Amino acid sequence: MKNRLAVFLFMLGILLIQETTAQKKKIYNPRANANEQISDAINKARIEKKHVLVMVGGNWCSWCVKFDKFVTGDYAVSEYLDQHYILVHVNYSKENHNYRTLQELGFPQRFGFPVFVVLDEKGQRLHTQNSVYLEKDGGYDEEAVLNFLKHWSNDALNPANYEKDKN
Repeated sequence: MKNRLAVFLFMLGILLIQETTAQKKKIYNPRANANEQISDAINKARIEKKHVLVMVGGNWCSWCVKFDKFVTGDYAVSEYLDQHYILVHVNYSKENHNYRTLQELGFPQRFGFPVFVVLDEKGQRLHTQNSVYLEKDGGYDEEAVLNFLKHWSNDALNPANYEKDKN
C-alpha cells in the first residue's frame, strides 16, 4: 500500500512538472521569427492606433512567467494593455538568442529578464524598461505597471494632448 501511494505521488509530481513546463512553453517560442513577430505587431498597431510592447525573455525565466501570469490575472493591467498595446513575446534562450532582433532593439537584454521595449506604430523604439522597477514584494506592482504602460502609450505621446502647453 505504501509503495502504491509513493508511486502515485511520484507520478503526480511528474505530471505537475510536465504541465508547468508545457504552460511556460506557451509564452515564448524559441523557433519563432522575432523580426516577423514584431513586424506583424507593428502593422497591427498602425491599424489599431496602438503601440507595441515587446517583452523579451524566456520560458526558463521565472520572472517572465510571473509577469505573464500577472498581466493575464490582473484585470486593470490586462484591460489597459489590450486597449493600448500589441504585445509580442520575443524569446531569449540558449536555443535562440535572437541576436539580430535584439541588436536592432538596442540590446535590451543588458537589463536582465524580462525586459520591455516600447515601439511606436512605425516601429521606432521609444523606451526600454527594466522590469525591476515594476516589482514589489516578490511580484509585480499593479500601480507601477499601469504607470509604465500609461506613460508610453500612444495617447501619452500624442502632441494634441499638449497643445495648451504651447502658450
